Amino acid sequence: FIAGTLGVIGLTIFAVPLASMALKFGPAEYFTLMLFAMTAVSTLTGKSPAKGVLATILGLMIATIGIDLQSGQARFTMGVAEFQDGVGFVVVVVGLFAVAEVFRGLEDIYKGTSAQAMKISGSLWLTKEEWLRSIGPIWRGGVIGFIIGVLPGAGGTIASIMSYTTEKRLSKNPDEFGKGAIEGVAGPEAANNSDTAGAMVPLLTLGIPGGGATAVLMGAFIMYGIQPGPLLFQNRPDLVWGLIDSMYIGNVMLLILNLPLIGIFVQLLKIPSGILYPLIIAISVIGAYAINGSMTDLYLILIFGVIGYVFDKVDIPVAPLVLSLVLGGMMEQSFRQAMTISGGSPKIFFSSAITMTLVVMSVISVLMPFILPKLKKYKEDGKDE
Repeated sequence: FIAGTLGVIGLTIFAVPLASMALKFGPAEYFTLMLFAMTAVSTLTGKSPAKGVLATILGLMIATIGIDLQSGQARFTMGVAEFQDGVGFVVVVVGLFAVAEVFRGLEDIYKGTSAQAMKISGSLWLTKEEWLRSIGPIWRGGVIGFIIGVLPGAGGTIASIMSYTTEKRLSKNPDEFGKGAIEGVAGPEAANNSDTAGAMVPLLTLGIPGGGATAVLMGAFIMYGIQPGPLLFQNRPDLVWGLIDSMYIGNVMLLILNLPLIGIFVQLLKIPSGILYPLIIAISVIGAYAINGSMTDLYLILIFGVIGYVFDKVDIPVAPLVLSLVLGGMMEQSFRQAMTISGGSPKIFFSSAITMTLVVMSVISVLMPFILPKLKKYKEDGKDE
């Protein structure tokens, strides 16, 4: 609650200045910004940068399906009339997340590895000693999480790892970490919560989602004709500040609900799989079919469900695919507009301090997965010596 509220306060403070700065962005700046977001998410998400890039390319390929906005020609529709409007975002998300999760659940049932409900015993509230040990990590984790959340591609996992590493270095008893030290729980969990508010900053101010969750949220905005970005603060301030206000209220509601109701939430694991999974599939099918009334969408959610399941098996991250699917169309239009303005010269992408900075950051994000292991090995070799 503390870290989540801290993150929303950061969003409240920094949203307007960043939105004002974003008004200076042109097509070239938006293209390089989206390029940075995609390279960061694809290379920093998951264990293998190559697999992240593969997911990004697949998402961009799906984004090109439909009518070309400039030429009016149908692209990659394979003669299917329903594809002229493109592949629906909801269809892809429902398949990748809901249907794929059902497939994974069925596999766990088959293997006998399904999650079992645990009995909650004892008090859930912190003792005075635990509060004193936790308050510092909570505040530090909240700041770290918000900063990491603003960066595209970083996400809650990286924020949690950085917070854990920070607390271990600051601790007088680092040997306790990994054995139940409360600082190792409070800091990373705080970072994970404030990261959510941080990720809203680039989404609302620049129209650029930094990860899978904000990409889904942006897709929902677009479905309702709402274009996130700096003009959103001018055209729909009621929507922006209403959303931010709801995050304050949401943090309070989570605090009220989570502790007393955790025992009830755990009971959800006792719902028989024979009831739960068919219910998920039924809701997914109804939701996908209700949008366009197309049977093609039902086949697509099954296909993307299989893709999501296979991605999980071969450890390919889904977030880059979702992000590139959302940004693909806007990225293409920004690129074409920039090239039209420059008369076909790619120098426009190196013509300002903003574009140059974003290009350099894109290159660094691509090289980072190769540099970090070498730095880690260098440090380990130095310790051994």
